[in-house]
Amino acid sequence: MIRKKLFPLLLILLTGCAELTQLAQQTLDANAPLTQNEIVAGLKEALVTGTNKSAQLLGKTDGYYKDELVKIMLPPEADVIVDNLNKIPGGDKLVQDVLLTINRAAEDAAKEAAPIFVNSIKSMTISDAVGILKGQDNAATQYLHKTTYDQLFALYQPKIKSSVEKELVGGISTKESWDSLTGKWNTVANSVAGKIAGLKPVNTQLEDYLTAKALDGLFLKIADEEKLIRQDPAARVTNLLKRVFGSVDS
Repeated sequence: MIRKKLFPLLLILLTGCAELTQLAQQTLDANAPLTQNEIVAGLKEALVTGTNKSAQLLGKTDGYYKDELVKIMLPPEADVIVDNLNKIPGGDKLVQDVLLTINRAAEDAAKEAAPIFVNSIKSMTISDAVGILKGQDNAATQYLHKTTYDQLFALYQPKIKSSVEKELVGGISTKESWDSLTGKWNTVANSVAGKIAGLKPVNTQLEDYLTAKALDGLFLKIADEEKLIRQDPAARVTNLLKRVFGSVDS
């Protein structure tokens, strides 16, 4: 009878010991120094999460167009075009249509950006990861900028180029208007009188300028995501992220 009563008690005690052992092991693991594999895995997890979120955000309708921080505008040199269009009936709408098509092209490109980031993240080395973890708030963004910019430029530019080559009112495209404006300006700027007056030629390639601005917006969003996960513990949604980024909290 005594044995029968002792057995359940012994079982409870053993079970409790097992749970305590597991809990103790988890505590020891949490306090143990980070391994290099954990650093790499944590950084990759954070970057995939951040870049996917940024690309999805900008890839939505109005992701660029209605966000004043990243909305793509024409180069400052285009002010003359804008000012002249505003003087004719419907000119303001024409300008807005141009801006809308440019930003829509960028939104379309953003939808396809994630795989480019993932390929770069997969090739991250231990040295890269350690440097990023101990680096500035935008160290990961800088790494991605260095490793993905050319591919992203090649993704965005054709879409931007197509949008500025669309014919608008009178069969004239944004690019043709731009080329006409800068061509006339450069003729004056390169003349003797223009040089004496200190005028500078405009060598801005419209689609290159707009593509660069679109990518500026993309990396701005990625930098925001990186800063958030570094500074806000609530943004670290997995134990690995908490452990990796918690190790560098001041």
